[in-house]
Amino acid sequence: MKVILKLAVVMLLLNTGSTWAGNQKEEAMADSVRLALSHAITGSAPMKVRITDIEERIRYLAWLGEMSDRLKKKLPDVQVRLEFLETVWYEARRAGLDPAMVLGLIQVESAFRKYALSPVGAHGYMQVMPFWSRVIGDSDRRKLFNMQANLRYGCSILRMYIDMERGDLYLALGRYNGSRGRPEYPNAVLSAWHKWKFNSA
Repeated sequence: MKVILKLAVVMLLLNTGSTWAGNQKEEAMADSVRLALSHAITGSAPMKVRITDIEERIRYLAWLGEMSDRLKKKLPDVQVRLEFLETVWYEARRAGLDPAMVLGLIQVESAFRKYALSPVGAHGYMQVMPFWSRVIGDSDRRKLFNMQANLRYGCSILRMYIDMERGDLYLALGRYNGSRGRPEYPNAVLSAWHKWKFNSA
């Protein structure tokens, strides 16, 4: 009976994270792809949102305010929340992704938990597998719990998968999660994406 109880506790602890926590597979890739990804995650320029067009700046600030309100329950600290949203916006746009989609993916992957750790070892907000730090980074997997590093890895990897799948987001999301060809994960992210869309009108 004690053994069963201990197993139940272990299973409960393992399942407190997201149902869909990432399990990206280490795949063979061309040196050019590896080099491009490495450059994508090691850009030396500091993250700084710069918008010179006044109308675009107003839309960005309206997005930031609305997303902050929506995220208040998950990230109650205002400074943490705003820094997180600014970084999501920056890294998503840098990788050519919709920030709303990235927010949806984070919701599904980690439920907005910075230190989420899946049973298979995926780290952080975007549940990046540690092998990526070796394949395209400096082998320091601890950086995957750093907010900007995690979001940069996650957005860059997702962009690579979208390119590999020739723009097929459904297959790219499946590949990101390690469940390519199965509908549950892509459908969950697409549904969450819809909830984070912003209407600036």
